[in-house]
Amino acid sequence: MTDPIKLKFSDFWTGEVSGKVENNPIYKMLRRHFDVVLSDDPDFLIYDSNGYQFLKYDCIRIFYTGENRRPNFKQCDYAFSFDYPATERNYRLPLYRLWRGYGRLLEPRQPATADLAARKFCCFLASKPIPTRDAFFQQLSAYRQVDAGGGLFNNIGGRVPRGGEVDWMGGYKFSIVFENASHPGYTTEKILNAFLANTVPIYWGNPLVSQDFNPATMINCHDYESFEQVVEAVRELDQDDARYLQMLSEPFLLGGEETDFCREENIVGRFAQIFKEKKAFIPAANKRKQRINLVYYQVRNALSKRLRRKK
Repeated sequence: MTDPIKLKFSDFWTGEVSGKVENNPIYKMLRRHFDVVLSDDPDFLIYDSNGYQFLKYDCIRIFYTGENRRPNFKQCDYAFSFDYPATERNYRLPLYRLWRGYGRLLEPRQPATADLAARKFCCFLASKPIPTRDAFFQQLSAYRQVDAGGGLFNNIGGRVPRGGEVDWMGGYKFSIVFENASHPGYTTEKILNAFLANTVPIYWGNPLVSQDFNPATMINCHDYESFEQVVEAVRELDQDDARYLQMLSEPFLLGGEETDFCREENIVGRFAQIFKEKKAFIPAANKRKQRINLVYYQVRNALSKRLRRKK
């Protein structure tokens, strides 16, 4: 019988991939395959990029992020990140793989019916201004009204309630799904929500997104030289019901097959290797020296919050 694996989770954001540790999808996945024990004296720490409590621990550190942030391999021994390539220390685990509803992408897609082409034009759901995304919204709106249901550019008389995003998006032919930034490999839950709503995503963010999903299911802004060309592509598809419905009938995944890095057996296999080998790339003594930075980060964040409140 193998010994229990003592784990600690820290610095995760509250919400979909965190909240209580018991709701963390990484934790739930590991529990299905290992004898996991949560401990304040862990052998392995899994931490996110939303704090600095990880600096308290000198065990093997495993970094995960749902943000467009790069692993700092001076602080973590291993990373599960958006980034290519896979190496001894980095495994690509994009956020959409951990999001609720991911399993539906693996199911056969039903043929599109004519009523789907009769839906309202396009939806947009965002609260944070992003210049690239904002500019495209304005350009597409010059062709037809785009309904904005978030805090940004809201024009539907109120915000879409939390948890109702996918249902609301399902009333539209197209959805603008831009990431907060563009970086190779950075694909979040945004495009997944569009697929679950059975809309055609107009996507910008990860220039390699066609390695994640079937390019025949989306309008990928990275395939065009300008947003003017993207708007023209949307206009042509909006006026061609047969081609639009064909796009909605395509499998979400290339060849209908899950990518290797998203397969649970491969994710679990990487964790199994880490747990078995217990190989640390940063000496424990170096990690203990890093603890002094915790006070600096905490003071810096407190000052930053104070300044924001004064503005």
